[in-house]
Amino acid sequence: MSHPYTPAVPENPIDATDDATQTPTGAARGTRLLPLVAVLTLVVLAVDQLTKWRVLDTMVPGERIDLIGSLLGLELVFNRGAALSIATGMTWVLTLIAVVVVIVVARASRRLGSRLWAVAFGLLLGGALGNLVDRFFRPPAPARGHVVDFIAYGNWFVGNVADIAIVVAAVLVVLQTLRGVRLDGTHETHDGAAAAAVDAPDGTSGTAGTVVREP
Repeated sequence: MSHPYTPAVPENPIDATDDATQTPTGAARGTRLLPLVAVLTLVVLAVDQLTKWRVLDTMVPGERIDLIGSLLGLELVFNRGAALSIATGMTWVLTLIAVVVVIVVARASRRLGSRLWAVAFGLLLGGALGNLVDRFFRPPAPARGHVVDFIAYGNWFVGNVADIAIVVAAVLVVLQTLRGVRLDGTHETHDGAAAAAVDAPDGTSGTAGTVVREP
């Protein structure tokens, strides 16, 4: 005696589609963090250019105003080189390097899955663009313009807001690297294998090892 065939039906049909519908791709997560990167970039760029404009409007080259004794002050200088006045005779090369950095960081921003990485990228982009504006639009010529520096750290060196943003970004990059946090926000497993992205409600993954995603 035969019995009619009845196909098996999952107890919860929704389970089969959970991963597909609720786990965003790395690109999707990066897209969600793009506004944070963009806002930080614009804020750093605006503050950098406004402070430079203010200093140019109120100070003369070589003038110094002490803020905290001789440890911290304001001093207007025009920097042809990089930080610490390095490579003063290679202004156009520094401009080209800055352009490449901006393009690479901007493209990589679409893959970010960690807010801390997004903060680092926003600060880095804002700082790089702040000094790049000077390179392109300040005398003596396009792509060879001198960067406006005005924050004097003792008698060691003079910088600007863009430099501060770049240094903070570098510290965050080192911190995330030492913590083993990848751009997509995942940590490496203890054995060094790359951890898969996890956003499933139950926190499971098909990759062996413990997976932790940065917020």
